[in-house]
Amino acid sequence: MTTTMQKLTREDLYTLEAYADKRAQMRARVIAHKKNRLVNLGEHISLMFEDRLTMHYQIQEMLRIERIFEADAIQEELDAYNPLIPDGSNWKATMMLQYEDVVERKRALSELVGVEQAVWVQVSDHDRVRPVCDEDLDRATEEKTSSVHFLRFELNPAMVADARQGARVAVGVDHPHATFVVDSLPAAVRDALVEDLS
Repeated sequence: MTTTMQKLTREDLYTLEAYADKRAQMRARVIAHKKNRLVNLGEHISLMFEDRLTMHYQIQEMLRIERIFEADAIQEELDAYNPLIPDGSNWKATMMLQYEDVVERKRALSELVGVEQAVWVQVSDHDRVRPVCDEDLDRATEEKTSSVHFLRFELNPAMVADARQGARVAVGVDHPHATFVVDSLPAAVRDALVEDLS
């Protein structure tokens, strides 16, 4: 049986002063943590599989940048980012389309409409799982896609069980303008993602 990864509450957050003292240490920890949660799908598409630690850091950074200390405003940040913490039966990822050249980016975002729905994960020989995309707001139009999307991959109990038993996990994208497959995630990445399923 899987248990829900605990959502963040105000009690989990540092005050602005306390975070100022802990920021360098937390940042180093999160950078190291993210190395095993990043999957590149070719040169321009990447998936950052989020979890409680990555969201804790994201919220602390937002509070710091915006100088937020009022209870209601802190709760708004929690409400915005808590949905990106996995629930025990899914993986949640921030998908980024990265192009340094502005002209190339504009062209690519117009060609890649629908790319977020073309991403998939696969555990062992189970069916590929397509994501539920951008549940917070619609990020694409018929003319262009966004450079950032939020994806939720829902796994059935058999997929969860196999992943936890060490099964191969593949990730890919099959859009007409972007095709790439990672046939088997490196063990360290796979193991990090399996932790989201417990």
